Amino acid sequence: MSKTKPPHHQQFLLLLLLLFLLIVTATNAATKYKFKEAPQFYNSQNCPNIIINQQGDEDHLINTCSAEAIHVAMTLDAPYLRGSMAAIHSVLQHSSCPQNVLFHFVSSDKDANNLLHETISHSFPSLSFQIYPFDDTAVSGLISTSIRSALDCPLNYARNYLANLLPPCVHKVVYLDSDLVLVDDISKLAATPLGDHAVLAAPEYCNANFTSYFTPTFWSNPTLSLTFSGRNACYFNTGVMVIDLERWRKGDYTRKIVEWMELQKRMRIYELGSLPPFLLVFAGNIAPVDHRWNQHGLGGDNYRGLCRDLHPGPVSLLHWSGKGKPWVRLDANRPCPLDALWAPYDLLQTPFLLES
Repeated sequence: MSKTKPPHHQQFLLLLLLLFLLIVTATNAATKYKFKEAPQFYNSQNCPNIIINQQGDEDHLINTCSAEAIHVAMTLDAPYLRGSMAAIHSVLQHSSCPQNVLFHFVSSDKDANNLLHETISHSFPSLSFQIYPFDDTAVSGLISTSIRSALDCPLNYARNYLANLLPPCVHKVVYLDSDLVLVDDISKLAATPLGDHAVLAAPEYCNANFTSYFTPTFWSNPTLSLTFSGRNACYFNTGVMVIDLERWRKGDYTRKIVEWMELQKRMRIYELGSLPPFLLVFAGNIAPVDHRWNQHGLGGDNYRGLCRDLHPGPVSLLHWSGKGKPWVRLDANRPCPLDALWAPYDLLQTPFLLES
């Protein structure tokens, strides 16, 4: 016995209901969790006064163009929001001048930026920050599939455009991934000397197999492989960088990165997301950062995300790069031992569930 199709008006109502559910799901993605308010952190007596407007404890505004402000750039999206909140918390807790830290958040314009703004303002009432919308279409046609789908998110490429997104008066910024926490004063990292010519500083790892980041197609083409001629090119992690935005703008480095991404679409020359274009442009020409500022790889490899130990040496920053994220493993009741170092910065209150 055949089933009769619903009348057209019923089909239309079903479509409207489906559209409504999709909108509600997308809108509430940014508030999957509720976060508690972090403690208030105050400047020490030796901090420069760059507050330009303060009418109350919750009204704190610093001079965006101040050279004495510490500018921190991060991306914001729903899946990593819990990690971002912990990272912000850790920066403020260990800073000697927390009120002089200005955060520049870059978020996809598809995310609910108002909700993100409210979430951050609730947990950090006195935080000085701005949210900059990032247009996914700027890179969506340039992204090649990589070994892990999370690496293909357009927002991963927003760091390529920081010089265009942030105000021209911001000359230097510390870029941080969302899966890390600091256990040291960020002013020390921000003060990393860039020398006379370097555009960025990052921890280098010259013992890593640099050739593995590019395909045989790249290395077998003399025109391409000569890119690294005369450069002591080493792998560096782009999750922790100090960037001279003024030099970046003068050198038009966004265009240079995009050109490599365009070539990648024509002939596959690398495998790992947004990192290789940075290596192609900057490897061998960056200022060094002590490895204590990137105890990386705590999320394990990109395939299984197995537990890892700390690298030998002092620690100023813990970075859960790799597949495994501490908040995911803690929620699953399968944490790695080092995830206990992330947990004190977690501001999660209770999961936010939509009522039926």
